[in-house]
Amino acid sequence: MLTGYRPTGPLHVGHWAGNIENMVALQEDPDRDCFFFIADWHMLTTHYDRTDELPGFVHDLVLDWLAAGLDPERSTIYRQSDVPEVAELALLLGMVTPLGWLERVPSFKERLRDMAERDIANFGFLGYPVLQTADIAIVRGELVPVGEDQVPHLEISREIVRRVNRLYGDVLVEPQPLLSETPLIPGSDGRKMSKSLDNAIWVRDDEDAIRASVRSFITDPQKVRRGDPGRPEICPIFALQRRFSPERIGEIEAGCRSGELGCVDCKTILADNLIEYFRPYRERRAELAGDQGLVERVLADGAGRARPVARQTLDAVREAMHFR
Repeated sequence: MLTGYRPTGPLHVGHWAGNIENMVALQEDPDRDCFFFIADWHMLTTHYDRTDELPGFVHDLVLDWLAAGLDPERSTIYRQSDVPEVAELALLLGMVTPLGWLERVPSFKERLRDMAERDIANFGFLGYPVLQTADIAIVRGELVPVGEDQVPHLEISREIVRRVNRLYGDVLVEPQPLLSETPLIPGSDGRKMSKSLDNAIWVRDDEDAIRASVRSFITDPQKVRRGDPGRPEICPIFALQRRFSPERIGEIEAGCRSGELGCVDCKTILADNLIEYFRPYRERRAELAGDQGLVERVLADGAGRARPVARQTLDAVREAMHFR
């Protein structure tokens, strides 16, 4: 099983609910080999002019994962660029990937639109599905945790693997999606919570910052003042309440629909619960940050475990393609 994150900044609530908790749960299965990687080469697709921030982002992301509960004794945690075999496999896969496949990836035009203020129409961004496929295939990934909205992104990797196997024999494992049951987590503007859209609640923030982020969320536009009946099914705050205030969800829904619960009070409930929910993580992270060299040790150990697997896969592909 493999999944990873680009080191482009702190974790937000969408990351946590959408994948982090799932990663922690997946590593508990003793029969599953879990590979969690820091996708620093992928960071260049949109942040190629900010590489001075890369070391800090990598360091912070590893601390975030450890504080969330990932265990380097039970999982392989590594940095993408510490496994150079990935780059060679991406080159080989790119040679057999039709350009039209890359141009039709749903996220390509969406990201160009959402990040219109940045010049990301580059080869790396167009070709990121090829590198993504190499990330998965190099460790013989069988399962990739995804939400339903991400299944099309994984499908191109499956297509690339199938094409390689048709051309050169069954040399790569075709990955399967491991669907998350967590619904899409909305941001302050109602769209999917995202760093690039600047609509997130950051899990590392202090209490005041979390309250300010929650206050910035849009709610039902027809619920102007307390007493107005609301429609919780269209409200981003209510979607977050389902996830972080489950013990009060019936009360919150009834109060919203009747108008008895105002939007300000609803946001206060959510902010209070988020602050308490992430308190253990923040305390654990502060403790881990005091261990100088921890991140470097974890990444070195992870690379030491990932590279033999990667080397075996790359050797098999090179032999199948008659490069050895």
